Amino acid sequence: MLLIHNIVHVIFTIALLFYLFVALRYELQMLQQNSYRNNRYFRWVRSSGILSSPRSLTLYFLLLLYCSSFAPFVTTIIEAIIAVTLFIFAVRELRTRYKKPVVFTHRAIRLYTAAWVVATIIALAIAALCTTAAQQYTTALALIAIIAFPWIIMLCANTLMMPIEKLINRGFYNEAKKILADMPRLTIIGITGSYGKTSTKHYLYRILSEKYNVIMTPGSYNTPMGVIRTVREMMKPYYDVFIVEMGAKQIGDIKEICDLVAPSIGIITAVGEQHLESFKTIENVQRTKFELIDALPSDGLGVLNNDFPFVASRPVDNVPVLRYALQDKKADYHVEDIVYDDIETRFTIVGGGHKLSLSTQLVGDCNLSNLMAAVIVALHLNVPEDAIRYAVSRIEQVEHRLNIKRAPGGLSIIDDAFNSNPDGARIALDVLHRVRATRRIVITPGMIELGDKQAAYNRRFGEQMAAVADYVMVVGTYNRDAILEGLQAGGMKDEAVFLADSFATAQARLVQIARTGDVVLYENDLPDTFK
Repeated sequence: MLLIHNIVHVIFTIALLFYLFVALRYELQMLQQNSYRNNRYFRWVRSSGILSSPRSLTLYFLLLLYCSSFAPFVTTIIEAIIAVTLFIFAVRELRTRYKKPVVFTHRAIRLYTAAWVVATIIALAIAALCTTAAQQYTTALALIAIIAFPWIIMLCANTLMMPIEKLINRGFYNEAKKILADMPRLTIIGITGSYGKTSTKHYLYRILSEKYNVIMTPGSYNTPMGVIRTVREMMKPYYDVFIVEMGAKQIGDIKEICDLVAPSIGIITAVGEQHLESFKTIENVQRTKFELIDALPSDGLGVLNNDFPFVASRPVDNVPVLRYALQDKKADYHVEDIVYDDIETRFTIVGGGHKLSLSTQLVGDCNLSNLMAAVIVALHLNVPEDAIRYAVSRIEQVEHRLNIKRAPGGLSIIDDAFNSNPDGARIALDVLHRVRATRRIVITPGMIELGDKQAAYNRRFGEQMAAVADYVMVVGTYNRDAILEGLQAGGMKDEAVFLADSFATAQARLVQIARTGDVVLYENDLPDTFK
């Protein structure tokens, strides 16, 4: 009997450590998706439902069960039950496929190691303080308590590592600063906006490459550390232009990047109601985006999208500005003669003494707007009109940002899955409406990070879809009720709405109902921190 008890206890301990390995890995993934910020991560913990999930409730119960008896026979049975349960949970988690899995960067490795150190210290402390009659079980009891609350371990580890990370980042910052200081002839262009900045960055890169050696921050490297990494790992002395995408989740984020790179040209593509969960008000969004323009030197240039009221209404007196708009002829640059067809979009940019006729494979007013910003900067940097015309005709849409693809079975896909916002969703639906189709289908989980206005905007989004789409698939539960209210208010019939628990479910349904000539809009794809 003693042998069986010891074997079960060993397996039980292994199960505890195995599950803790998996649980801390998951918490690291979620903390990483929340930008390593404790406040955002803790807000996710509270709002995600993880504290009351079936798995968490099971772990709480197992903790209480283990505390309930110290009779050797009963304890052996309980340990066996816990071991099996934890192995099942751990294997299921390891088999789960995430849209954005954890990336074990140097920082992530340091943080994961720190989490294990914190867990060990807490386990030993609980074991030492425990005064139960069965002292030999106290360490195991401490481990069970830890695996029931792994997010606390990750919060503690992240807090302890902050001074170390700041010291490491300061060294990287100074190194990047010196690299840029040693390149005084480098023209640095900052691009920010509530949306459109990544597309504008790619368009500008393609056009300027006709004349200059250009480097840009890759992917969505739009944070200070992303910019620092680009400079340290990719910057070469022969580059003429550095295009820096600047993202923000709170006031001061743009200024921090500007203090590092000191841009001489700044583009603001939009100021809209996005990330209101952290910004709270659109005035704070405006203030943050204009940190770019406020940082420009007096001989620099600001390029501003006047199609957005919170851009048009913001006065600028520290630097010359060129304002652009699609229709407003009072702006410095505007667009005329827009013609959409199945092959290309033709349009003319007018302003600054130029009347430049262009054609592009891109679709949607938002892409014309983004192209306009890129063309204005190219003209300012003396790129020849013929070179601009050629580059614009060769530009391809950035993946997952309102690009159209042909799929097997005669389907057309409008992929706008990177993210979504009130203006972007409206524009995507407008593109869907313009495309010739047998049926128009929308697959979406709705919009996020809109604070108190989220439900209202998703209801309005539902109404807009009802006016355009023949069939709508609502993915997940996060915005389901609000979207359904909007669809019903817009007159969408129940049989034209499908509720999908996941994108995989929606995809399976699409395979069942798809017909030749259908056009499908994928609008947004929620990260793993949302359900």
